[in-house]
Amino acid sequence: MSRKKTLSGKKKIALLVGAAAMVGGTAIVMTGTSNASVACDGLAQAISNNENFIAGQQANPDAQSAARIANREAVIAQIRVQQEAADCAAGGDGGQAAAPPAAEQPPAEEPPADEGAEQGGENAGEEAGAGDEAGGNAGAGEEAGAGEEAGGAATGEVVCAGSTVTLSGEGGAPAASSSEFPVGTQLKVTNLDNNKSTTVEVTSVSGSCALLNNAAFEQVREAGKFLIRNARIERVG
Repeated sequence: MSRKKTLSGKKKIALLVGAAAMVGGTAIVMTGTSNASVACDGLAQAISNNENFIAGQQANPDAQSAARIANREAVIAQIRVQQEAADCAAGGDGGQAAAPPAAEQPPAEEPPADEGAEQGGENAGEEAGAGDEAGGNAGAGEEAGAGEEAGGAATGEVVCAGSTVTLSGEGGAPAASSSEFPVGTQLKVTNLDNNKSTTVEVTSVSGSCALLNNAAFEQVREAGKFLIRNARIERVG
């Protein structure tokens, strides 16, 4: 008679556990490979998106394009490092190890619009300030030029600050008399109310710092007035 071999209960349980482990291991390997493939595909897509963005900036550049392009190139370099770590094949095909999905990639940072505007505003403010300063210097030059043209002489040392100027009533060529300066001194008198100037020689002595004769006073006077309250007197020779 033949004898049938039978397995004990313990051996049956061991065989079932081993079979289940094999099936589970196969599933884990397949799942890991699938995840790695998905991750590599995502990394490849992220590179493609960034390259398309760079191409768009190069086709239609603006003031911030260079900064944006440099930022996206840095992002692409980081993604390539992750591809290498995940052992992704060229073109983003599946690899052996899982890598972070593309959704977890840090978004490309772009320079804030207001930063560029603020910098532009600061630059514009500096340029405007320089323009104002240049304009002020130009205005001062024009004023000085007008005074020299009116007076016909170079500026000199300001004397008798705060003094008023009036006319002596004397005739003759433009001249002045003074209690401060000797005969022969050249004085430039400017009426600051109308910016008219005259340069005259002191020809006599008077009781004022500068007293103009009729001809000299007519060169700087305002119509209907016989006193210059806002005057500048300079010694020019």
